[in-house]
Amino acid sequence: MSELTEWDSFYVIVGSAAGALIGLQFVVMTLIAERPPKYPAAAGAAFATPTIVHFGIVLFLSAVLRAPWLAISPVTILCGLTGFAGVAYAAIVTKRIQMQAAYKPEFEDWLFHVVLPALAYTLLAFSAFVLSPFPREALFGVGAATLMLLFTSIHNAWDAVAYHVLVSARKREHS
Repeated sequence: MSELTEWDSFYVIVGSAAGALIGLQFVVMTLIAERPPKYPAAAGAAFATPTIVHFGIVLFLSAVLRAPWLAISPVTILCGLTGFAGVAYAAIVTKRIQMQAAYKPEFEDWLFHVVLPALAYTLLAFSAFVLSPFPREALFGVGAATLMLLFTSIHNAWDAVAYHVLVSARKREHS
């Protein structure tokens, strides 16, 4: 399919980045586990797990869009299901953030952990819906959603590490 062929390098780069960042996130979590922070698991489920899920989705989308499909319909179905599942997952993350008591989320937390991922998944679902009649335009939507998830996850991973290094470590030193 010529529509997807033009995206070859894009998804190779984005997928490789997501895979590498997933590995790096595991290394960071291992280092943090050696000096565990004093917060309930609910905060991890609200803030850390979604980051890995979004990185995983970027890796998954990169694989789906690089597979040698004979037709566009499997891509449409997989992107659509992923988009709808992502919107549902954003609602779950919202609930988890509201329920955890270890950290009071600020505007930036809501933006990067809820709003932008929900927007990316909505864009992905919409792009899948219009992929058959408008493949070129829809593939730009899928690409934008994928990049939004990648950059949001990079921000969230950095934010988590910075919090643990700069805030949690300081709190432990003063305790």
